[in-house]
Amino acid sequence: MSTAYVPDESPVPAHAPVIELRGLTVRHGNVPALSRVTVPLHAGAITCVLGENGSGKSTLVSVLSGLRRHDEGELVVAGTPVRFRSPRQARALGIATVWQDLAVAPLLSIWRNFFLGAEPTRGVWPLRRLDVAGARETTVRAMARVGVTGLDPDQPASALQAGERQSLAVARALHFGARALVIDEPVTPMTVARQTLFGQAILAARAQGLAVVVVTNNPRYAHLIGDRFLLLAHGSVAGNLTRDDIDADDLTALMAGGEQLSTLTDALTALHPELGER
Repeated sequence: MSTAYVPDESPVPAHAPVIELRGLTVRHGNVPALSRVTVPLHAGAITCVLGENGSGKSTLVSVLSGLRRHDEGELVVAGTPVRFRSPRQARALGIATVWQDLAVAPLLSIWRNFFLGAEPTRGVWPLRRLDVAGARETTVRAMARVGVTGLDPDQPASALQAGERQSLAVARALHFGARALVIDEPVTPMTVARQTLFGQAILAARAQGLAVVVVTNNPRYAHLIGDRFLLLAHGSVAGNLTRDDIDADDLTALMAGGEQLSTLTDALTALHPELGER
C-alpha cells in the first residue's frame, strides 16, 4: 500500500530539473496511454508538448496534476520520486495546473476568486477579520505581473474574458509559490488578442523561474513561446527538440500543418522583442 509523501529535506542541486519523468508508463487496461516517457522539466524553461489527439498529451497532464497515477517508471519532484494520489498533493508540492475549460466562481469578485480558500486576514483573535483592502491590492498587483492591467478587482469574475481567466490562474500560481506550471491547451478557445495576453502570462511565469509545461496542438504558437518541444505519438516520445534543433516551419511540418498564427507572432514579438532572437 502506498504511503503518504514525505518531503526530502536534503538540498537539490541547482542544475537538477524541477520535475523529471523517468520511463513513465500509464495504461488504460492493456493499452499504454504513455509508454516509457522520459523528460526533464527545468526551472525557467517552457516545454511545449505536442501531438495529435490520442497521442498521450491529456494523460501526461493528468499524471502531473495528480489526477492519474502512473503504472511504471518514476515521477520525480525536487529530487524525490512521488506517486500522487490527488490534485491536492500535486499542488502541495508546487505543481499548479491551468485547465483549458478553467472555471471560476462567476458571481464572486475577481479578488475573491484569486484568494478562494486562502483569504488574507488581519488582526488577532477574537478581532481577526478579512483584509479586503490588502486582498484587492494584491490581486491587482499580481495580475499586472502577468500583463493584465487596469483591472477592477471588485468586478464579478464573469466579466473576465478567455485569456484573462487563464492569466488569473497563472497569477495565483505565482503568488502562492508554485514552482511548476502545467497549462492544458491554452490557445484553442481564444482570439488572437486573448492568446497574446495569455502568452504574456506564460512568459512571466518563465521569467519568475517556474518550470512551465504547455500542452498544445499548435506548433507555431509552441515555437513562439517554447524553449523545448516534446513530441508524442501513440503514447511514446517521437521527438525531444530545442529551438536550436528546429524552426517553426519544420515543427509545423512534423505536426502535419498546424494553423498559421502570424498575427499572434507579430503581437507577442512586439511586446517581447527577445522572442525573435531566441
